[in-house]
Amino acid sequence: MSVPVPELPAQVPGAWSQAAGEGARAVDLRSWWTALDDPRLNALVEEALRRNLDLEQSARLLQGEREVAGRWRSRYLPGFGVGARPVQDAQAKDSYFHASIDMVWELGLFGAAESSRLQAGADADLAAAREQGLRVSVVAAVVRNYLDLGVANGQIALLTQMAELDREAERLAQVRLNTRLGTPQDADTASVRRQRTLAALASMRLAADRSARALALLLGRDAPDPGWSAVAPSQGLPGFALGEVPADLLRTRPDIREAEAEVLRAAARLGMARSALYPRLSLGGSVLYAYNMTQNHRSNNNFVPAGGPTIDIPLWDWGARQAQVKAGEQGIAAALAGYRKAVLSGVSEVEESLSALARERERIAALDEARRVLDRRNGSQRKLASLGLSSPYDGLEGRRALLEAQSDVALARGARTLAFVALYKALGGAPLAPQPQPEQQAQQQAQEQAQQPRQVRP
Repeated sequence: MSVPVPELPAQVPGAWSQAAGEGARAVDLRSWWTALDDPRLNALVEEALRRNLDLEQSARLLQGEREVAGRWRSRYLPGFGVGARPVQDAQAKDSYFHASIDMVWELGLFGAAESSRLQAGADADLAAAREQGLRVSVVAAVVRNYLDLGVANGQIALLTQMAELDREAERLAQVRLNTRLGTPQDADTASVRRQRTLAALASMRLAADRSARALALLLGRDAPDPGWSAVAPSQGLPGFALGEVPADLLRTRPDIREAEAEVLRAAARLGMARSALYPRLSLGGSVLYAYNMTQNHRSNNNFVPAGGPTIDIPLWDWGARQAQVKAGEQGIAAALAGYRKAVLSGVSEVEESLSALARERERIAALDEARRVLDRRNGSQRKLASLGLSSPYDGLEGRRALLEAQSDVALARGARTLAFVALYKALGGAPLAPQPQPEQQAQQQAQEQAQQPRQVRP
């Protein structure tokens, strides 16, 4: 009897509602981070895939699940047991020594064996999907922390320049106060601004330290690399073309694959519950040897073979078994709802990332235009200063505003690059886990087909 598997709902849009890329360069889903053209980042991702401890743990668990899944047939193979025990007869006159060889063969009829096969395959698929999901998360986390580290280093450099300008502004404000050209409020304002800049600088250094620590943990290192302090911020996201369509999420997103495996597991549980409604048939046999220890002799009738079928018919617990079937049907419905939710969540995350890419591009354009205006104004201020029509103190405010504009542009570029990271994480982008070698697959198939007896207790 075959186990019915429900059809998975695949309600996905035909295309993305947002623009799916603004360049001609195609990005490989399995190596999307290489589109950033950063050799150091590429090396860090490869190192994380080799040395990340979470990935190592997940790979071990996946290997264990595959080993268990390859042995699902053992439950329905003949099992042999050997037993020996002393026995006394009912009249308490003689004592016997019994030795027996017993055999039990569960046939797995009415869909029981098929449900076990489906359950084993679903468990292995679920472990594989979780392992792939972890690979996606690790790759995205490495890229994100590396980019955050670069942005933090860039902000530290800009804040350091701002702190120098604020120190000079504070000094000149004090000079102006001493010469009766300024007010105490001007001096206090310059001092407060400098202290706030120093506080922002300390916060940004803390952010850089956190990103470096997180990156070291992802790589399985006990400490960050001192050379990471020289990581430069990204100069902007290069143009790219998104080749994936919404239907591709059904095979690339690990959480959708997990939801699919959960549907198969629910179908397997329902199949087992339905098979329990039918009589369970198994074959059994034994060979008993009895030796009379009291009389110290044996006869031919002490060697007794026996064999025959065993039928387990559900009677008194029929209602409980029916309840298990109804619970299994509800489990199928819940698993299908979870699958639909996983698909909708995947599409929503991709659309959100595409929207963020478009909005951040507009934000960068506006901030960059503001930076150019401030740059022109500073150029005019420098000309006035060279002609003696303006003092250095008058130009400090414009120079600081230009640094703030540069900081805003750098942060916007970093945010857009992080939206690119979120996009390919939402698409399920990461290298696939290594598959078993052909020799291992052949060995596993041989193990499944081998008729090895199963040891059972007498």
